[in-house]
Amino acid sequence: MCFIGCETRSLLSPEAVFAACVKGECVITDEGDGVLEIQNLAVAQEYQGKGYGKQLIEYVVNHYKNRYKVLQVGTGDSPLTVPFYEHCGFVQHHIIKNYIVDHYDQPIFEGGKQLIDKVYLRMKL
Repeated sequence: MCFIGCETRSLLSPEAVFAACVKGECVITDEGDGVLEIQNLAVAQEYQGKGYGKQLIEYVVNHYKNRYKVLQVGTGDSPLTVPFYEHCGFVQHHIIKNYIVDHYDQPIFEGGKQLIDKVYLRMKL
């Protein structure tokens, strides 16, 4: 897991500094055969659209590029999320049809669209 946050010199405890400063997080897993997968990438709402998500991805790429062949992410077919990953250098690899509606009890909407399929995007490291 990696985080992006602020640098601070403070009399606060490390836990308090962490809680006050974290802007985003990225959870990655080793999927075997040289594939690293982003399981979760989140940026606090007030920091979205300021490049922090892209910075997290760049960190992962630079940190793991000599140890893995591929970085992938699976996400809903969102009109917001898919273009974000494409902007970061990912390309669509495959789609699992009806994944979202088959695996979640409630409909999920993002950007005014109901998510139906799961889209996998990849980039070479």
